[in-house]
Amino acid sequence: MWRILRSRPVLTDETHRATAFEVFFDLVFIFALTRIISFMGHPPTPLTLAQGLVLLLLLWMAWTTYAWLSNQARADLGLIPAGTIAAMAAIFVIALAMPDAFQHAGGSHRGPLTLAVAYVVLRVLDLVLYFHIAAGDRQMRTTLRLFTLTAVLAWVPLFLGALAGGGAQTLLWAAAFAIDFGGGFIASAFSGWRLRSPSHFTERHGLVLIIALGESLISTGAGVGSAVTQWPVLVAALLGFTKAVCLWWLYFKISAPAAGEALGRVPIQRRGRSASDAYSLAHFLLIAGIIYTALGLEQTIAGVAHPRQEHASAARLPWTSTTALYGGVVLYLAGRALFLRFTVRSVPPAQLVAIAVLLALVPAARYLPALAALGLLTAFLLVLVGTEWSRRSRATARAGLPTME
Repeated sequence: MWRILRSRPVLTDETHRATAFEVFFDLVFIFALTRIISFMGHPPTPLTLAQGLVLLLLLWMAWTTYAWLSNQARADLGLIPAGTIAAMAAIFVIALAMPDAFQHAGGSHRGPLTLAVAYVVLRVLDLVLYFHIAAGDRQMRTTLRLFTLTAVLAWVPLFLGALAGGGAQTLLWAAAFAIDFGGGFIASAFSGWRLRSPSHFTERHGLVLIIALGESLISTGAGVGSAVTQWPVLVAALLGFTKAVCLWWLYFKISAPAAGEALGRVPIQRRGRSASDAYSLAHFLLIAGIIYTALGLEQTIAGVAHPRQEHASAARLPWTSTTALYGGVVLYLAGRALFLRFTVRSVPPAQLVAIAVLLALVPAARYLPALAALGLLTAFLLVLVGTEWSRRSRATARAGLPTME
């Protein structure tokens, strides 16, 4: 133990890749995100959707700091694994406390305070490990001092919100995120964050995204219950699966390869800012889009499996569920467009048109049966995939490259 405590961190290099230990950390993080889906879905209201967004922002802020941490030094060697395991335990506690994250009238402070304490522990561990890595690096320690100051300030509204409850808690926790995020932005502007391995950073964000897509399919089972043998339920489940495949394809086949190559070409002194914009910022919209779409899928399948009407195929979705289902895909597509803008510096106009078309479909989807609304969304994504696949194939053919994937 003493040897571990005195061990020096093993700094990463350009060729570093994500480790199995980091994937384990990401699985615990995604578990917490799936608990947010459960929190927002019982029942889904505009308030719970907003509160879920605040929780997503806080957790994403914490996850990005650990992603940057593991880009600086090996996450599976020395003292860092011990601190990271403690951080995973804090995330696990946050996930367990999620149903009672917000105090309602006459409720107990226990749930919000438990979550607030666990969140502070999570952030303290990150800062301690980062200072451990930065020993002897004056520039990094300057950045960390600025970041630590605002992080500590953010804990004030976090605890005040846990004690206040009600609408004040939502606003105060949103302020806590704004202060924490603003601190990271200020530290980046004045001192900067160093990105050691672009390949590790892109791979790590791709892994957490694909885990989130896989875990979002759990919402299918959550909504089905014992009605899995009914044909409308099976159709809805397969449509949800197809939707997830389309979202995967749009990122991993179209966007991620070119963006990763573009980040690798950025000069070293500007890599930190580019990575922060494209991955720490834009990828939040991708993750939030997956979570909200998963919520909408869960509500859709639950409505089809247990309809109020006599026929399952005639069940309609309420506005909140329709907004989550379609709005989640809108967030995902907007995040992908922003991601491309920050990396390859261009966004095809067709992608912006697709976002506008999808927004226009939301009112129509509200008045369609739930199964038809999900089918319309899936058909839209299939058309989008086909269009982009065709455009990419033509561009590849013009360049004289093989067209086989």
